[in-house]
Amino acid sequence: MRVMRTLKLCKLVPIILLCSFCSVVFWIFHFNNNVIPQPSYRISQKRSEKTIMSFNSFRDDVVIAKALENYSDKWKKHKANFTRFRSLLSSKCHAVSKAVVTQNNTKLGSNVNYDGQSRKPLKVTQELFNILPKEQPFGNATWESCAVVGNGGILTNSSCGEEINSAQFVIRCNLPPLDKRYEKDVGNKTNLVTANPSILHEKYSGLMERRRPFLESLRPYGQALLLLPAFSYSQNTPVSLRAFYTLEDFGSNSHLPVFLNPEYLRMLSKFWRERGLNSVRPSTGLIVASLALEICSNVHLYGFWPFSKHPYDSQRITNHYYDNRESNKNVHSMPTEFEHLMKLHKQGVIRIHLGECQPTHN
Repeated sequence: MRVMRTLKLCKLVPIILLCSFCSVVFWIFHFNNNVIPQPSYRISQKRSEKTIMSFNSFRDDVVIAKALENYSDKWKKHKANFTRFRSLLSSKCHAVSKAVVTQNNTKLGSNVNYDGQSRKPLKVTQELFNILPKEQPFGNATWESCAVVGNGGILTNSSCGEEINSAQFVIRCNLPPLDKRYEKDVGNKTNLVTANPSILHEKYSGLMERRRPFLESLRPYGQALLLLPAFSYSQNTPVSLRAFYTLEDFGSNSHLPVFLNPEYLRMLSKFWRERGLNSVRPSTGLIVASLALEICSNVHLYGFWPFSKHPYDSQRITNHYYDNRESNKNVHSMPTEFEHLMKLHKQGVIRIHLGECQPTHN
C-alpha cells in the first residue's frame, strides 16, 4: 500500500510543480504588463499633454507678439491714409448705395444671387419688394465718430462702456447681451445691431414657436437698426423674413429689419481677398468695420481680439465677454482678419482699443 501511495504521489509531484511554475509565470506576466506600465503610461500621457499645452502656449505667444508688432496705445489718426483707404474701399464696394437691399438697387422681378452659395437665385416678387426700404438707411450722412463693438472677452473689466456710449454712431454684432452686468464695460447705446440667422434658430426656435421672446430681446437696443444677412445662404431667407413679419405683426415698426445686400458682400469679399485675406467669407465684425469706414469719419474698434490670452497680462480670457463659445473657424479666419485691421491701426486709419479705457471728463 505504501509503495502504491508513494508511486501515486511521485506522479503528482510533476503536475504540482508544473502548475506552480505556470502560476508564477502568469503573475509575473500580469505584474509586468498591468502594474508597471500603467503608472508609466499615465506619467507619459501627462507629460505629452503638458508638452502639447506648452507648445500651444508658446505658439499663441508668438502669434500674439506678431499681432502686437503693429499696435501702439499712442495712436494718432493719419488723415491722408484714412482718406486714401476710404476712397479705395468706397470705389470697390459702394456701401452707401449698396450695403442694404432696397427698392432703389433691387428692382421688382429681378434676381437676388446668394453670396455664400451657388444656388438658384431668388426672384424678387411683389411681396418681397414691398418689405424692402425705398432708400438706403444711411443716406448721404457721415457720422463724425463710430464705435464698432465686437463681442471679444477682452472687453471684460475694460471699463469702456462710457467711451463707447460717447460715440455718435454705435454698431454691435449678433444681438449681444446689454444688461447691467456688462454696461460698465460695453455700454448700452446702439444705433445698428446685426443678427445672424443661426442665432434666431438657436435662441428662438427659428421663430416657429413663441415669438414674443425675440421681440423682448430687442428692447435693450432701443431704436437701433436691425441688420440681417438674409441672402447669404438660401436657408437664411425664410427665418429672416419671419423676423420681419414677427416685428411687423407685433407693431414694432421701429425695429423692422433691413437685409445685407449679397452684391455688396461679394464685392467686400473680393476687396479683402485682393489684400491677402483668404477666408471663405468675412466675419460679421469685418463686415461692419468695413461699413463703418465708409460712413464714419473716425472709426474705433472695441472687443476685437481673437486670442485666448490678454495682450497685456497673458491671462486667459473667454471668447466672448458673455460666454466662451467658439466661432466657426472653418468659415472665418479671425486672426488673419485681425492682422489686416491691425495694419490699418498702425497706418492711422482706424483705432483698435485693447487695454482699459480711461474715464471721460466733461
